[in-house]
Amino acid sequence: MGDAEIIPIGTGGRPGRGTGKKPSSAARGLAPNAKRKSSPPPEEVPPAGEEYVAPAPADDEEAPVSSAPVSSEQPEQPEQPEQPEQPEQPEQPGVVPESPRVSVHEPHGIPAGDWLAAFQHASRELFGDQWEPQLARFLAFLRRRISGDYSVDEYGFDAEITEKFFMAALRPIARKWFRIEIRGAENIPAEGGALVVSNHSGTIPVDGLMTMVSIHDATGRYLRPLGADLVFRLPLVGSVARKGGATLACSEDAERMLRGGELVGVWPEGFKGIGKPYSDRYKLQRFGRGGFVSAAMRTGVPIIPLSLVGAEEIYPLVGNIPSLARLLGVPYIPITPFFPLLGPLGLVPLPSKWLLEFGEPIRTDEYDDGAADDPMLVFNVTDQVRETIQHTLYSLLMERGSVFG
Repeated sequence: MGDAEIIPIGTGGRPGRGTGKKPSSAARGLAPNAKRKSSPPPEEVPPAGEEYVAPAPADDEEAPVSSAPVSSEQPEQPEQPEQPEQPEQPEQPGVVPESPRVSVHEPHGIPAGDWLAAFQHASRELFGDQWEPQLARFLAFLRRRISGDYSVDEYGFDAEITEKFFMAALRPIARKWFRIEIRGAENIPAEGGALVVSNHSGTIPVDGLMTMVSIHDATGRYLRPLGADLVFRLPLVGSVARKGGATLACSEDAERMLRGGELVGVWPEGFKGIGKPYSDRYKLQRFGRGGFVSAAMRTGVPIIPLSLVGAEEIYPLVGNIPSLARLLGVPYIPITPFFPLLGPLGLVPLPSKWLLEFGEPIRTDEYDDGAADDPMLVFNVTDQVRETIQHTLYSLLMERGSVFG
């Protein structure tokens, strides 16, 4: 051990090193408070008025080329010229100035103002420029209907519903689609009971509806039709027919309405008239046993014959399904050139030209009290009404010319 060569720490195990008075850089790195080159300590700032002296570099560091004295007085910074104020830009029409974006949680749904504007626009489109009084009348109508402040007669006729809804819905069809022309409206009495007797045609009884709206527009009176029992057995159709003024075709109801001064309508051909094939168009079927004549004689009201041309062509009946009709309990199942081939589209009636002519009234108040019980007299008056309607139909067909003209 005594002869062994001692190698100082930090020489890297190489002899001849570490014999100087100062420790090597490797040995200085092992000291606890050694200064590392990677993170030099912050320089101390001397007090004001003293010169800054740079520390001496270490043995293994290069000295700086030059060091300039640091003065405690900071050089004055040149004043920055004031920026001129930017003139405000004039607002351009149609250009919305940008506003600072602010995060706002808008409520969901349509604002009340938009609802009100849409409601006003819809009211103006529906009722016109004078929409406010019309809307007020409509709201008053709804209030009366909801509160039950309306009246119907003993047969279920609702004049308000008939005027505001039924007539309003049928009128455009009568005027624009069928282009109905009315003649002899002056033969309808302005007041008092009267019996309108008409031919029946069209596969579907549209002619009765068109007659109702035509008489109302020409005279202002409501026609009270007498309907078959099948109409009132249907769930929805029966109640609507009642509200529109129809009642069951029986002598008792007919006589009560005629005595009450109503304008009553009857179609004596019944289902035989509307269900006849297209080849038999405008050929009147049998008028039954003349019950309508008996009712007119007992009440003493005039009989007004009505001839209607145009309804035979709206649904040309070319066939029938009697077995299915018996199964469903209806008089017939119509087959037309468009139904059921085109489905619901085949139910749209063809726009034929319609002519309605009211003949001269046939008086019944001149007969004796027991005339209604005389079958031969009743038959003769019935045949007279039928022949009057038939001859008028032939003359109207010759005058009309084209079906759709």
